[in-house]
Amino acid sequence: MKLYKIMFFNSMVLGTIIAISSLSWLGMWLGLEVNLLSIIPLLNSPKNMLSSEASLKYFITQAMASLVLMLSITSMMITKEFIAPTMNLPLVTLLNSALLTKLGAAPFHFWFPEVMEGLSWFNCSILLTWQKIAPMALLMNNKMTVNFIIIIIIVSLTVSTLMSLNQLSLRKIMAFSSINHMAWMMSAMITSFSIWMIYLVIYFIITLNITYVFNYSKIYSISQIPSILNSNKMVKLTLMINFMSLGGLPPLLGFLPKWLTINWMITHNLTLMALVLIITTLIMLYVYIRILTSSLLVTHSENNKINFKMNKFVSFSFNFLAITSLTSCTLIFSLL
Repeated sequence: MKLYKIMFFNSMVLGTIIAISSLSWLGMWLGLEVNLLSIIPLLNSPKNMLSSEASLKYFITQAMASLVLMLSITSMMITKEFIAPTMNLPLVTLLNSALLTKLGAAPFHFWFPEVMEGLSWFNCSILLTWQKIAPMALLMNNKMTVNFIIIIIIVSLTVSTLMSLNQLSLRKIMAFSSINHMAWMMSAMITSFSIWMIYLVIYFIITLNITYVFNYSKIYSISQIPSILNSNKMVKLTLMINFMSLGGLPPLLGFLPKWLTINWMITHNLTLMALVLIITTLIMLYVYIRILTSSLLVTHSENNKINFKMNKFVSFSFNFLAITSLTSCTLIFSLL
């Protein structure tokens, strides 16, 4: 990594720390702006022709969201809504919308998949992980209207599941997967701060593992997966475990935060919302399995001819995982 990129990376981290540790909205806005101006040079890459377009899209969208954020903050300060017992609902909704735009949650997600498509896997990992911390922390510190957040959760779940079904680009699939997991994290945010932290940390670990494997193998499309993963069994196993964990398949690590979130939502009488989360997660799990199926069930010979072969062990493994998952979910809900 070049020296100037190390400097901008450190200032990006500093901007996030300023945003989440500030006691005033002006300091939070300043931290977001430092973070934004620091990440733009990191997104540019001379080896990638699409990075300049992606960084410009990212800058314009984030600048518009910062403008709306500052407008809502100044309006609240002028009207003294910050010290009022009941804050102005339209201004709070406007402020939350600006933070959700920075976060990339649906229906403010229009920029997120397009920006991801033009970036390298290293920059994609930054957008999928570190750039989520400051907006989500500010969203939690702000007064959230539960009905508005529930609408955002439902829209994010619907958009992410429907749009990821017909995608062939792995970067867009990871973008819509991030939108789906942001809905889960906002659901955890409503109920418990500790569960949100657990979900955030586990999601970061799994996402970094997947993006590292893609960057190591130079994979950008689903069509590249069979020929590359079949040549390296360890990479294949690592990617399979991490994708199954990202989908929340028990008994893997990604199942733990989903289980905790569902448990707390049912405790807080949000059973219908928990059911919607489970159904959409099953659809996303199908998307992840579709990515891995081509490498699990298709083998490539040395002369690059494709041999379709259903391995009995693979078939048994899929059936065993499906039966185990259904049994585990049934036992969990019976205990709840």
